Amino acid sequence: MSELRSADEHADDPNSRVIPFPSEASTPQIAFNREELRTIFNLYGRRVSEGEWRDYALDFRRDKAVFSIYRRSSEMPLYRIEKDPKLARRQGAYAVIAAGGLVMKRGHDLARVIAVLERPLRAV
Repeated sequence: MSELRSADEHADDPNSRVIPFPSEASTPQIAFNREELRTIFNLYGRRVSEGEWRDYALDFRRDKAVFSIYRRSSEMPLYRIEKDPKLARRQGAYAVIAAGGLVMKRGHDLARVIAVLERPLRAV
């Protein structure tokens, strides 16, 4: 059985090198903040009460945060609300993407972007 050696003992060995484990502080995870979630859940709650949406999923990745909306939990998402900070200075950090991959709206203001998912008002 081989014995364990410290990294200092391998400093002279050209075939060995120490690779530090990436810390979570160096690669932050993108997430929606409290205000963004409140805006999204207000819309989501209205559409659930209308019976159109039934499920959602939150996905926080290293490059973007995604809120997926489902009609049924066994299907593909109807819409995805994405927050991608890399696009914040160009097209806007927020986007609503339809099931087929079509970007329905993109912008800097979340409330204006998700307004595309609001039902139009009808005359009664």
